[in-house]
Amino acid sequence: MLLLALLRVNVVVALTFSAILGGLIGGMPLTETVAAFESGLGGGATTALSYAMLGTFAVAISRSGITDVLAQKVIKRISGHENAAAATGVKYSVLSILVLLAISSQNAIPVHIAFIPIVIPPLLHVFAKLKVDRRLIACVLTFGLVTPYMVLPVGFGGIFLNNILLKNLHENGLDVTASQVPYAMLLPAMGMLFGLLVATFISYRKPREYSEEKILATEPEHKEINMQHVYIAVGAIIAALGAQLYSGSMIIGGLIGFMVFTFGGVIKWKETHDVFTKGVHMMAMIGFIMIAAAGFASVMKATGGVETLVSSLAEVIGDNKPLSALLMLVVGLLVTMGIGSSFSTIPILATIYVPLCLTFGFSPLATVAIVGTAAALGDAGSPASDSTLGPTAGLNADGQHEHVWETVVPTFIHYNMPLIAFGWLASMIL
Repeated sequence: MLLLALLRVNVVVALTFSAILGGLIGGMPLTETVAAFESGLGGGATTALSYAMLGTFAVAISRSGITDVLAQKVIKRISGHENAAAATGVKYSVLSILVLLAISSQNAIPVHIAFIPIVIPPLLHVFAKLKVDRRLIACVLTFGLVTPYMVLPVGFGGIFLNNILLKNLHENGLDVTASQVPYAMLLPAMGMLFGLLVATFISYRKPREYSEEKILATEPEHKEINMQHVYIAVGAIIAALGAQLYSGSMIIGGLIGFMVFTFGGVIKWKETHDVFTKGVHMMAMIGFIMIAAAGFASVMKATGGVETLVSSLAEVIGDNKPLSALLMLVVGLLVTMGIGSSFSTIPILATIYVPLCLTFGFSPLATVAIVGTAAALGDAGSPASDSTLGPTAGLNADGQHEHVWETVVPTFIHYNMPLIAFGWLASMIL
């Protein structure tokens, strides 16, 4: 699946073909493989419809003119050669705000990736004026989506650390307290921070040009900005986020926000069909990837191959403690990249890893670090993870950002490599 995606084969085709191939190699008849694949498709349907509704909401936001307010302020700040330093300051201010926004989407306002299709497309003008490499934006957003749940036990972090990780560790016989789990994950999280700093100040520091015409085709500028529409846009965003928090549904949030635009007069009733069509078009590919990924994961689980892969570690490792930690992390990377969810990976890994760690004499804290890091590995860098699909959904609104090579590969390099290194270090010193 990963090889086909890197060869620029459509990710949906890569997932579907690889799922069928994986089922057959795993010893399942073709009919059972197809049945397992189809049974999993429904798991991605809700997310796909959520993206479609949020895409519609994003198109409505662009119609309000709030895009132009942001762009004009940036242009004013960076216009003239004498303000080159100011442009750099604006760039890092925008990046800092995006990091904080992504982090808060995991705990303070736990909407996860729902904010990306709403916030990022209107900012494409800003990124273009600042000549920011969108691969850097992808790394910034993915950092904010993944790192908080590794160390902050609130919001999605509470679910990951307490409801899933701690629960499965206890069920497999590890004596560890809730307060020890975030502490054990602190060093691996530092690996994420290291990757972010490398991406920001080394890898993607140079300016990159993007076509303003393509951005304008998706996010048209308004020569005369109707501030009433801008205020309605702000109200619609607040209403959408509030509705999602209350209902727990991105679909309801997007719908409420869109209706605020409609009743507020920003979108005319006769234009609603056109706006919805454009929104679905913008998010259709991401939605189909999520649906196909759910089918792929269903086949991988049905074959039993994941459990076999994990349990075979014991035979390969021997009595080499450093090698055992490294291989457990690498296998976790492969499993999560295939399934696409770190949350779903923990129950699979913990069953084998906890007894294995106890056998090799790892401390409880080191065991937490190994299992937690092995699960988090691959969330950044998987073509089927919402931590990479979310950033692509916003950054590719104008068709100038490629999912695999400009989101998946950069996040894989800058986060999975440091995570393995820092996770391994944590297993050795804790």
